[in-house]
Amino acid sequence: MIHGCSLGSTEWIRTDARRTAIGLDLDLESLEWCLENNLSKIGADGYSRMLLFHGNVLQPKEARLVKQRFNDLVQGLDVNSGNGSSGSNKCEQLGLANSKCIANSTMSEAALPGRDIICAFNYSCCCLHSRKDLVLYFRHAFNILSKRGSIFVMDVYGGTSSERKLRLQRKFPSFTYFWEQEEFDITSRQTRISLHFQAGKKQMLRHAFTYHWRLWSIPEIKDCLEEAGFKSIHVWIREMPNTQSSGNAKEYNANRDVKYEESQRFNQGDAWNAYVVGVANI
Repeated sequence: MIHGCSLGSTEWIRTDARRTAIGLDLDLESLEWCLENNLSKIGADGYSRMLLFHGNVLQPKEARLVKQRFNDLVQGLDVNSGNGSSGSNKCEQLGLANSKCIANSTMSEAALPGRDIICAFNYSCCCLHSRKDLVLYFRHAFNILSKRGSIFVMDVYGGTSSERKLRLQRKFPSFTYFWEQEEFDITSRQTRISLHFQAGKKQMLRHAFTYHWRLWSIPEIKDCLEEAGFKSIHVWIREMPNTQSSGNAKEYNANRDVKYEESQRFNQGDAWNAYVVGVANI
């Protein structure tokens, strides 16, 4: 069982009929968008193996199951039964026959089994600005992992370019994507990231998404994971293309041919991206 974001949960269960997934997000609109737009990709069977909760990762037990609204799109799956039978059927498929897995139930009421993998991607841990909160989140993650060598995975980025104003763009067939790093406070290591989009010659959609992040260093993350109880921590890292080169200023290419490698040492550069993996039991 995987625990992570909506899209990650969808892809996880889509690739193997034995898999189940649980998503937790603070943004209810994003969760509902996932249900509506990703439902066709996974079908009724996949839909029955995924639960999405709305809530704060710092208070996961209080997160509530997102109301299921799409029985007219899923043939043979009653997702709006008023007597709660749909929740029971869904929980049974997730191995939760004795759980109260009905609409608006909390995560604690659902009594979910231990997770094999927990993912915190899209730099979401940077939304936590204090060390206390970061350790608390890691401890919550550690406590819900299964006892079979389960893992917690998160991503983080850095480099000298992450600590200054920066504007990058990437062109896709139907739109252009802009990443704008507007500021960086060296005393708090906080930054503000804005994402803009432009479709063809249409007016640019500015500040479609804005994030206020605290950029954590890899040593800080490792220390917090250890304090939360993780027994073994590994870092996979890769160098990203130089943001100051003339070509990348016009069109930033992430160069997917460059692979991540597990590293214990890595010299600072203009830009890098990393995955940090905490192993709960070894």
